[in-house]
Amino acid sequence: MNYKILALLLVMFVVGCSNDKNAEPAEKSKKSEIIKAAVFKGNGAGAVSVIETLEALKIDTGISAEAISAAEIQQGRLSGFDVIIFPGGSGSKELNNLGESGKQIVRDFVMKEGKGVVGICAGGYLLSSTAGYPNLGMASSVHIDREHYNRGRGLIEFALTPEGKEVFPELQNKRLFVQYYDGPVLTQSDSTAGSYTEAGTFVSDIHPDGFAPAGITPGRTFLLYQDCGKGKLFISAGHPESTPGMRWMVPRMVRKVCDAPLVGYSSKWVRPGINDKEIIFDNKMKKYEKQLFWKLFSENADEQIAAMDSLYALRSRPAVRWSIGMLRSLHPETRLHAARLLKETEYSFALPDLRQALEKETDNDVKEALKEAIEFLEKP
Repeated sequence: MNYKILALLLVMFVVGCSNDKNAEPAEKSKKSEIIKAAVFKGNGAGAVSVIETLEALKIDTGISAEAISAAEIQQGRLSGFDVIIFPGGSGSKELNNLGESGKQIVRDFVMKEGKGVVGICAGGYLLSSTAGYPNLGMASSVHIDREHYNRGRGLIEFALTPEGKEVFPELQNKRLFVQYYDGPVLTQSDSTAGSYTEAGTFVSDIHPDGFAPAGITPGRTFLLYQDCGKGKLFISAGHPESTPGMRWMVPRMVRKVCDAPLVGYSSKWVRPGINDKEIIFDNKMKKYEKQLFWKLFSENADEQIAAMDSLYALRSRPAVRWSIGMLRSLHPETRLHAARLLKETEYSFALPDLRQALEKETDNDVKEALKEAIEFLEKP
């Protein structure tokens, strides 16, 4: 064989491959694997819900998340993302802030561009197709018992369907609980095209103080996903982003609507077993929660710590944030307890406060508790 000809053919082959228009540099391919998520922060989106959703997404190192406003959506920034998440708050106010042109941009983003959308609580109201309620009309779900939409809050029980277990296999054969705050009770619409896949159902009967009728929520849709034009959507009636042990469900939903691999997460985040009973707040419990809040101002460390523990036992959603202020207590015992509770409740938004507390701390035991909390929360 003529080796000069062979060498020439080899060079031509290499040059031809390097000029392939379909080939991408390795660095670009690696970057393209990162899912870019936008969390809606416009009027109607609860500030705490935005924060906790962004923090939950940090669990997944394959997701890059940032907040986006209605004005930025108008400016065309949404096109640079793979998915948009509408968090808790008010669905109708979120839609009002988007405006008619913003509504069309979001619909086109999912249905024409093939992107993803996730609705959490208020976002579920927003994405559904309920007659007489302002919405994006993207999911084939409708919410029922609208006159009792503010039916209650607390830690409620739900169950996964076989389809839901495929999305969240870590939750098989377990009793499941998640924070809930007036979320939609969903059912399939008879008047829209297509149908959703039910991923989870309510177990809890939510009607504290007899405000709402009994028997409405059990068995109704709690989690759903659906094809939406060229894209996909996912709805949760509850707040996994606000539930220690369950926050990882949010990045998993994002991956589902982006057709991305459903990667696993560390066991330090996947802890469904730490929530083992239903806790629905009736008027009596709300008053008790308030009483415990006032005890945080006690001058006695034992009373402060007892109140903190009682609030945690109630799975009081706002009390997680109250622990941040307790880092500034004059009592080292209280500061130590606050650091441990912030770790236990996975409140990663408190990292700047924990770091600042560590800079000022003089007690060695408290320092160690602060370091442990920081190390735990800052590593995915």
